[in-house]
Parts: sequence; C-alpha cells; structure tokens
Amino acid sequence: MARFVVGERDFELDGRPVRLLSGALHYFRVHEAQWGHRLAMLKAMGLNCVETYVPWNLHEPRPGEFRDAEAPGRFLDAVRAAGLWAIVRPGPYICAEWENGGLPEWLTGPLGSRVRTRDAAYLRAVEGWFGRLLPQVVARQCTVAGPDGRGGPVVMVQAENEYGSYGSDVRYLEWIVGRLRELGVEVPLFTSDGPEDHMLTGGAVPGVLATANFGSGAREAFAALRRHRPAGPLMCMEFWCGWFAHWGRVAEPREAADAAGALREILQCGASVNVYMAHGGTSFGGWAGANRAGELHDGALLPTVTSYDYGAPVDERGRPTEKFRRFREVLAEWAEGPLPAVPEPLPVLSSAAVVELVAWAPAGAVMDALGGAEVVGGGPATFEELGVDRGLVRYRVAVPGPREGYPLRLRGVRDRAVVCVDGVRRAVVDGEDAVVGDVAGPASVEVWVQSLGRVNYGPRLGEPKGITGGLLHERQFLHGVRSRGLRLDALEQPGALEKVPFGPVARAAGGAGLYRGVVTVAGRPGDAEVTLPGWVHGFVWVNGFCLGRYRAVGPQRALYVPGPVLRAGRNEVLVWEWEGAPAAVGEGAGAPGLVPAAG
Repeated sequence: MARFVVGERDFELDGRPVRLLSGALHYFRVHEAQWGHRLAMLKAMGLNCVETYVPWNLHEPRPGEFRDAEAPGRFLDAVRAAGLWAIVRPGPYICAEWENGGLPEWLTGPLGSRVRTRDAAYLRAVEGWFGRLLPQVVARQCTVAGPDGRGGPVVMVQAENEYGSYGSDVRYLEWIVGRLRELGVEVPLFTSDGPEDHMLTGGAVPGVLATANFGSGAREAFAALRRHRPAGPLMCMEFWCGWFAHWGRVAEPREAADAAGALREILQCGASVNVYMAHGGTSFGGWAGANRAGELHDGALLPTVTSYDYGAPVDERGRPTEKFRRFREVLAEWAEGPLPAVPEPLPVLSSAAVVELVAWAPAGAVMDALGGAEVVGGGPATFEELGVDRGLVRYRVAVPGPREGYPLRLRGVRDRAVVCVDGVRRAVVDGEDAVVGDVAGPASVEVWVQSLGRVNYGPRLGEPKGITGGLLHERQFLHGVRSRGLRLDALEQPGALEKVPFGPVARAAGGAGLYRGVVTVAGRPGDAEVTLPGWVHGFVWVNGFCLGRYRAVGPQRALYVPGPVLRAGRNEVLVWEWEGAPAAVGEGAGAPGLVPAAG
C-alpha cells in the first residue's frame, strides 16, 4: 500500500520523488474489450500513468436513472492490471469535446448559466452524482490495499475542470473540494487551467495543487504558474500534442517533431506531464460536442466530428504513429529502465463487404413510433423541455389563410433544420436566425431540427437546443406549435425496432428515414470502417452498437468499427439518415460498405 503526496517541489511516493508521465485515454471513447491493448500501448510509449475524465451525462441520462455507472471502476481495475497509475477527473464538468461538457441536459435545461455555481439545485444534483460515482474511485486509491495487499492505481483526483476559463465562484470550488474529501478522497486533489493570470486566479483553490494546460512554451507557462504557486510540483495537466476537428473544416495536424520538442521542454523543466491525448479514440453514440467560433467562444456553432483521433501518438484504431515513435524516444530518457515492447496491432477485418439494405421506414413513421409525447404550446418547445439529449425534434405549425406569401422565419435555430411546406421540402438551414422563402397561407409547415452536439466550452455552455426564439410569418408569431422529440437512444431500447413500420427499401427513393441492412463477415472479424458514399447526414449502428454521426461535409469520411463489435457471419446494420440517402440505394449504388480499417 503506497502513499502518494504533493511535496515542496516534487510528487512523492512513500517518501521518494517521482515524476508522473501520464497520458489521457478516455475509457468511454474506447471499446471495453480493447482497454487492455490501449493501456499497453501507453505503457510501451514510456508512460507510467493514465488520465481519464468521467462523463456525468453518459452515466445518468435521466435524473436518478444510471446507465453502466460501474464502468469507471472496471477501467481503473484494468489500469491497475496494466501496472499504471491513474489520474481521475470526475467533473462534474469535463469539457473534453463531449456533449454539453459532460453535464446532463436535464440539468442545464432548467438551470442555464446557474450550473457550475453555488446554486442549491445544481449542488443537489452534483451531490447525487458524486455519491454514485466516487465510491468506485475511493475504493481504488493508492492508499487502499486490494485483495493482494497492493494499493489501488488512483494517485490524484481533479476538483472541477478548467474553471478559470468559465467562472469566479470561489465558494463553489471550495464546496467541490470539501465534498470530495467528505466522500473519502484521500489522494491529492488538483485544479487545471490555462497559464494566464485570470484563469489561474479564477480556477485555483488555496491548499489544492494548481496545474497548467498548454501545447507549447513550457518555460513561460510554468513561470506564470510559479507566480501563483511558488511551491509545489510543476505539472502540465493537458499537454496538447494534437487537436480535434470540426465538421466542414480542415483538420489542423501537428507535426510529430514539433510535438516531441515541446514534450522534451516540459520534462527539461523538471515537470510532470499528461499527454492530451495519448489515445483519443472515438465519440461513439453521438456524444461529440461542439464549440462556438471566435476569441470569446460566442460565434457560429462548430460541431465536432465523431473521430477523436486528436492527432494522438496512438491513433483512433490503436496503432502507433510517427508521433508515438518520437515520444517514446523522448520518454525513454526519463524511464527507470527499458521500455516494454510495443504490442502487436489488433486484427483487421479480412475482406470488404457491401451492406445489403433490406427495409426502410420514413422519418415521420419513426417519430410516430418511437418519439416522445407531442407537446402543443404557444411556441416551439426546446429539446430540453422535451427530454431530448441527442436526437431531433419535429415542429408542426399552421400558417393561417387566405394570405399572400411572406417569408417564414425561424428565430434562434439550434442547430440545423429541414423545412417542409405542405409535405414538400423547401430548405435546409443552419444558424441562429434563418429565413425560408415566401409561404402563402393557408399552409402546413413542418420543421425537423437536428442537434449537432451541445457546446462543451465557453459562455454558451448549457444553451438550449431546438427553435428557441419562435416561428414567424413576416413579423407575426405563429402559435399553436406542436413539438415532438425523438432521442437517439430510443432506437436502442429492447423491442424498439419492432414498433417501426418498415417497408421495402425500394420505396425509400432517397428519402430521410431509418434503413435496415445486413452484412456478412466471411472471414475473421476485426477492426473495420463503414463507408457511406452519397449519404448526407445521420447515424450508424452495427449489431446495436452506435458508431456515431456521419456527415457528407467531411473531413471525416468513414466511421470506425471496433473489431469486438463484429461477428463472423451475419451482422445487422442500422442507418438513420436525417436528410436524404442516395436515390439508387435499393439497387446497391451508394449502399454502405464495410471495409478493413485503413492503414
């Protein structure tokens, strides 16, 4: 049983100085059957520790309803088996390019900007979540002996996350620290913020280790940290060795040599480090978040792609990259002995196959079968009011008549809307305020709004989704709006697909809706990709496992399929196309394909 503490200048384990060489790996972005392989890859790179966030909204999708809440504990057990230490960042807010920064929509909907403050309703919700989560962490601290007498892997726990980039409620941070201690966290706590004075001032807590997040300029960053904390170990808690990508935008790669040089500078400063990301993985299940453009993060919505490869040294499929090789060379200089051999790559699908699409149901029929209750009100209901975290909402409203044509306006649209008038699609619109062409009355208007991911960083965190400002005809509000939501996970409930009135796929004619298909794996199952030539926007499931969102705008062109998801023989595929499939899909042209994971 070990004791890990924060010393005057160093971290100390049982009285001897240690340096944390950590790498970020989010258990929720890696298929559980592949945790062991990915952890072995980090160890082979020269790391002695792994860091993970814990997303609250993934594990508590509705108040008091927990889903696979024991996964963090299982991951920490895998970390211990791999011979690594662990840093846990339980939130409640995590950012992480994750939907709503990890906060549940059922909480941010009613509270808005009162989240991440001392607000009593918010603290009660956090109390419930921490009470469910933290026993798993507490039981696996390095100060707690396991059955074999060895201590657990957890050496540090974060109190909140990058709070200096968001707020200044010191009492809230002190409450978080106090609650973590009351629930049994004995290992050192820490905060992490950008190396700017206002961020360190807003995010640091007296008596708690402060760390910095940056991608370069270690000496300058640590000098800023020392202005606030003259004593204590130096640590870059997020060394950004790459970056994430947004839909419709070119990815921003970081050269391996440049990243390795920045890593070396951190270590030359005598600091500990957490490589973010060491292995990025995939935002399965439609959990990728979004950002707002601009210096103040208050501009246009920038949704994040499904892949969280991040330009990490271990790529999305678990393979070593040139960055891995260079980082391994740097880290070997600080290793206590020879580094382990690099694990063999996991199997790849042996041959490509075409997905045979066998049935289809139009979007409206899917909504009627699986959607929530329809709400009729003066104006449109938000996603939060309808209990929709990931998915879409259908709005229906009548334009009175007779009247001449006036522009139809959608105010406060979040995020992307398909507009139909009298059953005919008129427009697909993005943006806060959208104008559709002239509509004469009487007319029936139907608007499908798709969530592209909730903001995970900045002052727009927790903003509502849907049509938030109303529907107008000229300057006149259209009232009596009927709103109905369909959650993404509604398709994953037992017996859900039996409720959907599927028909022959030949009737689809390129329409939006739910497509069922089968694909046969003739040889050995292994890592693969789903390709979707000509498809526009939607989600894919293989054998009930949601791979995530696809979009024709790129830059991501295929969805990663972990090998454990596939099985030899028949595999079931579900494609929920939101905007329009290839018209010839029933004849095979444009049919999805299953191909070996790219090399």
